[in-house]
Amino acid sequence: MKSTNRREFLRKAFFGAGAFMSLGCLMNINTGNMHSCISGLAAMSLSRSHKMKSLFVKEARYYTRLERSRVRCDLCYRKCIIIEYRTGFCRVRENVGGKLYSLVYGHAAGLQIDPIEMEPMYHMLPGHNNLCVFTASCNFRCKHCHNWHISQRGPAQITPRKYSAQDIVNIAKRRGCRSISHSINEPTVFFEYMYDIARAARDEGLLTLFHTNGYISPEPLRDVLKYMNGVTVDLKAFDEGFYNDISSASLKPVLDTLKIIRQENVHLEIVNLIIPTLNDSVEEIDKMSKWINKNIGSYIPLHFNRFSPTYQLTNLSPTPVSTLEAAADKARQNGLRYVYIGNVPGHDHYSTYCPGCEKLLISRTHFSVLSNELKNGRCSGCGLEIYGIWQL
Repeated sequence: MKSTNRREFLRKAFFGAGAFMSLGCLMNINTGNMHSCISGLAAMSLSRSHKMKSLFVKEARYYTRLERSRVRCDLCYRKCIIIEYRTGFCRVRENVGGKLYSLVYGHAAGLQIDPIEMEPMYHMLPGHNNLCVFTASCNFRCKHCHNWHISQRGPAQITPRKYSAQDIVNIAKRRGCRSISHSINEPTVFFEYMYDIARAARDEGLLTLFHTNGYISPEPLRDVLKYMNGVTVDLKAFDEGFYNDISSASLKPVLDTLKIIRQENVHLEIVNLIIPTLNDSVEEIDKMSKWINKNIGSYIPLHFNRFSPTYQLTNLSPTPVSTLEAAADKARQNGLRYVYIGNVPGHDHYSTYCPGCEKLLISRTHFSVLSNELKNGRCSGCGLEIYGIWQL
């Protein structure tokens, strides 16, 4: 029997039986490798008029075509070189015929409505409902990921729901949400989807934000920031060794991302998950908080979150509350004005105090806002302007 290579198989399958395979994708029928299914759809779409638009086929932004049908993905700092019918490190961007396609555009792994405080985003219209959008996979391999069942799986390993960008906006408005965020997994890997959702959301008066590991390249970052009101960045540690060993990444690109966000004047909040024995030293917190004050600003909110054993780090204990409190004290000593402690329900450091007169301004218990004493974005006691987005 004559052998058939992958390209020939796709040509026959999707030109001879394209309707059946398309139906298989639409109905989430398990016809084998979803990557192959999406690749076939891309090939089928390319064979038709350039005017045809498919929810399941989206050419990637930010890549360079190379010789021998290879491409270089320029979206994040990894700069993956991808041969035909293969994906990069993130698993969701595939080379089809020398062009790069997103495998998750329009394919939401889930939507959820939460208080904005869950991002965490404490200085943006406190207490409002936010619609969170997420897909499969990530461009990190964090050993401590709490969302590993989503972020450490490729698109073939989940069952997505199909929503256009406008669908997402319509759902948010119908459910009374005042913002749309991109979180749970790393939104960089579904950049095109996030970009289109953000544009549509801003056009209809919704706030937009994303929660990122900060490993996105400068050009796409600046482009998407034009449509973003806020960004939450995970600064996972202030040590190159931690990034290499625990996340398979590097620290410097994350620091560069933080600087770019401030340069673009987009609201920023920073999260540091403190993990016992790995990034919890007072010396590291000291260096990190000094760097933030000097390079990003003393007024940028910093959240020290408690670690709970999960994924590949179940051998470690939860972070002692005393460690979090010591970190918060050190950050304040180094001039940071808004320092929070997270994942410790009931702790006083969930609330926002005026850095001038120390008046309690926003009282919180976990993710619930109990009271808000701000007056037009200023302290109701001394009149100090408080950093944040307090009205649409």
